Amino acid sequence: MLDIKFVRENPEAVKENIKKKFQDAKLPLVDQILELDVQLRAAKTEANDLRANRNKLSKQIGQLMGQAKKDPSKAAEAEAVKAQVAQQAARLAELEKLEPELEKSLTEKLMVIPNIIDPSVPIGPDDSCNVEVARFGEPVVPDFEVPYHTDIMERFNGIDLEAARRVAGNGFYYLKGDIARLHSAVLAYARDFMIDKGFVYHIPPFMIRSAVVTGVMSFAEMDAMMYKIEGEDLYLIGTSEHSMIGSFIDQIIDESQLPITYTSYSPCFRKEKGAHGIEERGVYRIHQFEKQEMIVVCKPEDSMAWYEKMWRYSVELFRSMDIPVRQLECCSGDLADLKVKSCDIEAWSPRQQKYFEVCSCSNLGDAQARRLRIRVRGADGKLYLAHTLNNTVVAPPRMLIAFLENHLQADGSVTIPEVLRPYMGGKERLVPSK
Repeated sequence: MLDIKFVRENPEAVKENIKKKFQDAKLPLVDQILELDVQLRAAKTEANDLRANRNKLSKQIGQLMGQAKKDPSKAAEAEAVKAQVAQQAARLAELEKLEPELEKSLTEKLMVIPNIIDPSVPIGPDDSCNVEVARFGEPVVPDFEVPYHTDIMERFNGIDLEAARRVAGNGFYYLKGDIARLHSAVLAYARDFMIDKGFVYHIPPFMIRSAVVTGVMSFAEMDAMMYKIEGEDLYLIGTSEHSMIGSFIDQIIDESQLPITYTSYSPCFRKEKGAHGIEERGVYRIHQFEKQEMIVVCKPEDSMAWYEKMWRYSVELFRSMDIPVRQLECCSGDLADLKVKSCDIEAWSPRQQKYFEVCSCSNLGDAQARRLRIRVRGADGKLYLAHTLNNTVVAPPRMLIAFLENHLQADGSVTIPEVLRPYMGGKERLVPSK
C-alpha cells in the first residue's frame, strides 16, 4: 500500500506505474483516491475547528451565566450561545461519522493500487516477458529416457495418488518409503543450511487472522490462494511468510535489532484458482505441500542488498545438490501488487529439457510494513517503516521433481549427493523396487 502523501504529491508517477503493470483499469482509482483525500482532510479540519470552537463557546457560556446574576440580559445571550453549540454539535456528530467512512474507502482503494516497482524491473505484460539473468551449473540431457516424475516415484513404491484422491480428491498425495524420507531429508538439510547462514529457525502458526492476511498480500492473491476456516476469523496459510511477517503486526522494532533474519518451516495450503489449475497426474501444482522459507526485516537502505543475498542462497543450496538452475527476473506484469522486485530460481528438467520454477525471491519494500504497521525506531528516536523480503529455501515436492530427474541413472537408481547422505541414513543411492 502506497503512502497517501506520496500519491498526493506524485499522482502521475503512480499512474505511470499502473500502466507499467498493465493494469489500466485501475487508473481511475488514483483520481478517486485524491478526491477522497481532499474530502477526508476537509472533514478533519472542519471537525477540529468545531471542537476548538466548542471549547471557546463553552467558556463563553460560563462567563455569561456568571454575569447573568448581575445582568439578567446575559442569560438570554448564554442561551443563544448554547443553541449555537448544539447546532455545531450536530454537525460535529455528522463529521465524526463521516471520517471513518472516508478513511475506510480511501484505505480500500489504496490497497488496490500496486506498489512502485524498482527501475530495474523489465517491463512486460506477463511471465512470457520474464528475463533470464544467469545460469548456474551445466544442464544435462541424458542419453536415456527420463520418465514423468510420478512414474519415477512409483518405481520406488514412493507415491500413492489414487488413495489420496479417495481421501481428499485431486491435488493431494501420499508419499511413502524412500521418497517420503528423501522429502524430509531435503527439508531438514534446507533448515540446517539456513541456520548456518545465521537465520533463526521457526515453526509458526499454520492459521492466521484476516487482519494479517490483508496485511501480507493483495486481495487478488487472497482470493486465488487462501482457504478460510468456516465460522472463524482464521485462514490456512499459503506460505509461512504470512505468519512470520504477521508476527510483527503493530510492533515497534529498535533499529539495533535489524536485520531480523528468520527461516521457517510449515505446510502450505493453496486453492490454486486460475487458468493453470490443479495437476491430476503430477505433484507440481497441488493444494498442500511443505516448504522451508526465509524472511528478512531490515532497514530500507539494506533491502536490495538482502534481495541479492537471498536469491543467491537458493542457488547455492540447489548447486550443493548438483541441480543446475537459472535466475529469472520477473517482469512488471508478473509481479504481485505488493512487490517492488522479484525473481524466480528455476531448476533444470532433463525430461522436459527446460527450466521450471522452484523458488521465488521478493522484495516488498515497505508495503507489508505499512499495512501491518511495522515500524522501526531509529537511533534519533524517529519512527520509520521497515522493509520486508521473503524467498523460498526449498519446496518439496517441486524440489523432488528436480532432484529425481537430475539424479536418475540409466539403471533406474537415483544417486544421493553427499550433503544429503547424513539425512538419508548414509545412503549413497536409492534402488527401485519395481
